[in-house]
Amino acid sequence: MTKITGIGDRVLDVSEPPSRASRNVTAARPAGATEGRVTVGRQEDFTEYVVARGGRLRETAYLMCGDWHRAQDLTQSALAKVYVAWPRIQRQGAVDAYTKQVLLREFLSHRRRRSSAERPSDCLPDIEDRADPADLRMSLMEALDRLSPRKRAVVVLRYWDDLSVDAVAHLLRMTPSNVKTTSARALADLRAVLGESFLCEAV
Repeated sequence: MTKITGIGDRVLDVSEPPSRASRNVTAARPAGATEGRVTVGRQEDFTEYVVARGGRLRETAYLMCGDWHRAQDLTQSALAKVYVAWPRIQRQGAVDAYTKQVLLREFLSHRRRRSSAERPSDCLPDIEDRADPADLRMSLMEALDRLSPRKRAVVVLRYWDDLSVDAVAHLLRMTPSNVKTTSARALADLRAVLGESFLCEAV
């Protein structure tokens, strides 16, 4: 599998700043939902899930959108919908898959709304003198930002979340061959911006 230095090997640090770490998503229960409408067990199970997975979900959202505030909003929106569907998806053992699918829908929907007001830039970031790790991480985020939403989602799911081609195809409602094609094109786009040193082939 192709490994992206800074994504596949977790070199990229996408941890939230300490001052914001306490602003987690454990309160993702939809407004208006009362304890009389849900069981205590359901609330406890959901809270445990958010504590265990919420941080990773925010990191995935950040890599997709490139902004911590937006990542927090996407995560909150996704988990609110997960909470509503919790009994069904928990019974089916599909919590992780459903959560990622909802997050993807939120991200792609947001990007579609923004697309009419955005214009792509022809200016590529200059990374020749960026030797500092923080600068290199910024270069990677800039390069990811130049990808289309679908390409970016494929890259993040494949090389950050380590999902298989079939799993990504299911989440994005694409065929496995389309996932492979999209992934190859996305990596080529990243190489054009970042250079070969950012990408390496795993043995």
